[in-house]
Parts: sequence; C-alpha cells; structure tokens
Amino acid sequence: MRILVTGGAGFIGSNFVRWMLNRDSACHVTVLDALTYAGNLQSLSDLQNNPRFRFVHGDIRDAKAVDAVVAGHDAIVHMAAESHVDRSISAPDIFVSTNVGGTVTLLDAARKQRIERFVHVSTDEVYGSLGPTGLFSEESPLAPNSPYAASKAASDLMARSYFETFGLPVMITRCSNNYGPYQFPEKLIPFFITNAMHDEHLPIYGDGLNVRDWLHVEDHCEAIAKVLLQGKPGDVYNIGGNNEHTNLAITTLILECLRKPASLVRYVQDRPGHDRRYAINADKIRQELGWQPTYDFAAGLFQTLSWYQAHPEWWRPLRERALDAKRAAANQILSGN
Repeated sequence: MRILVTGGAGFIGSNFVRWMLNRDSACHVTVLDALTYAGNLQSLSDLQNNPRFRFVHGDIRDAKAVDAVVAGHDAIVHMAAESHVDRSISAPDIFVSTNVGGTVTLLDAARKQRIERFVHVSTDEVYGSLGPTGLFSEESPLAPNSPYAASKAASDLMARSYFETFGLPVMITRCSNNYGPYQFPEKLIPFFITNAMHDEHLPIYGDGLNVRDWLHVEDHCEAIAKVLLQGKPGDVYNIGGNNEHTNLAITTLILECLRKPASLVRYVQDRPGHDRRYAINADKIRQELGWQPTYDFAAGLFQTLSWYQAHPEWWRPLRERALDAKRAAANQILSGN
C-alpha cells in the first residue's frame, strides 16, 4: 500500500509514519507537510535513508501541489492541521483556512484520483464539554467551543459530505488528548516537563481541575492503522485511552517524577472557552476492529518524560519558538487585536 500522510512531520504524524513503516514491510509512505511551527523534519530524521519513505514540502491549501503529490497513492491519512487552542483564539482565520479549506482541497484531489481509503484524523474537542459524568460517543452532537474545535468540526462535516455526495471512502477518527515522544513543547505535558526541568513555573489555567482522557500516541497510531485497513467507509471511530486525569493531577505527577517542588505551580487566569471535561467511549473501535490501548498512563508518562530528558537537542529549539509564540499570543489577546 502507498500511503500519503499529511502533517507527517508533526507529533502524531511522525509517530504514525514510523509505526507503519516498522510494522508493514510492503508499506510505502509519502509525507506532505508545510513545516509550519509544529512541523519538524528532525522528527523524521531516522527515516531519511529508508527507501520506502519520501518527504514532500507543501501546503494542503495549494491545489496544484496537492494534486501532484496525491497521484500514485492508494490511501490518504489526513493529519495536517493547525491544532493549538490558544493560537486559534488569537488567529482563528488561519485555522479556518488550513483546517477547513485545506481539507476540502485534499478531498477534491482524492475524489478526482479515486483514492481507495481516506482517514480524516480529528479530535474529541468537536463534541464540546462534558459534565462530571458520561462519555462522548460517535452519536454525540458536535458542539465545539473554541475556534480550533469549530474548524475541526467543519472539516469533519466536509469529509462526511464527500462520502455522502461523491462516494469517497472517507473514515473519520476522533481521539482524546495524546501524549508521547516528539510532541511540540507548547502542549501541556511536554511544556510542563521541560519547564520543570528548567525549574521554571508551570502555569495552570483556572483551578486546574479540567479533565482530559489521555491516550499514548503509539496506541493512537495502532488505532488509526486499524481504521485505515479495516474501517467502514462513512463511519466515525472514537479513540480514547480510558485515562481521565485533571490538569492538576498531571502536573503533580510530573513534579513528583522529576523530584521538583510543588512551589513551581502557578495558577493563571483561565482561557476563554476552556472545556471542563472530555472523555471518550471507544467501544465501537474495540468491538468492531479489535483495538485496545496498551499503555498504562503512569508508565507511559514516565516513558515520555524519560524521552524528553534524553533528547534535549530535539526540543530545546522548539521550546524557544513555542515560548515566543505564547508571549506573542498573550500580548495580542491583552491588546484586543
């Protein structure tokens, strides 16, 4: 199978590319990535000499470039997206352009070139916020609360429409929060790990009791592969790790693992539209496709922490970029621009 992975130089994308190449000797993978702030070729450096791997620098909004790279592939796994909630608050137009417009460009190319399988990778954030009980199922209504989540919900609906209208064999996955190696250090877990390693403050939004369902990226990669190979076109598959933890609990565990003091924690003003709780019902993919998460959360977090300790050459330059972007976004919000 020849697979095109958009956003393959990002966190989930680079892990997925490596996962597929390591497990299927007949698989060939092309990565299409614009290498914006979260795309990093260093995340794919160990694959550069693999004859079954190819990298193409390009933007999914560029129809001519997309048409050229889609040609000759059997399947597409679409991960390219602007993906950070804070950034979407300060610049929502970029999220609409990439996440919605770029997805339509890719769907058009896939339809014209009769792609056999199209996996659209989305997020549980499209469902909005849960109360203290219950789980999101594939039938839960879409109720996004941030510009990022709204742009992903719109792209989900466009993907669905191409199945219903044109018969394009699209499958949609919606995952809970991922963690693991190669995650851009503006996200909560790597941000707090690297801050703690530098004895810098760990800023927690609000009261720190927002709950997320955490999924190790390798478990996510296996789930995507199962949907790619066995999923039913037109269907949605929720992917969750059944690991609910508050942001405060995550922070405490990181500090304990690194033997850092609780005094590093700083509570800051909550961000706008901050969903209180997400939790995924993944029964469908478990029962229909036989997927099961394998990572215990505490062990997975310790493995992740150890990876960041061992790879400062990967994350230090990105961390500086992330910190600069956070400062710029905060200043823009405060100034009302």
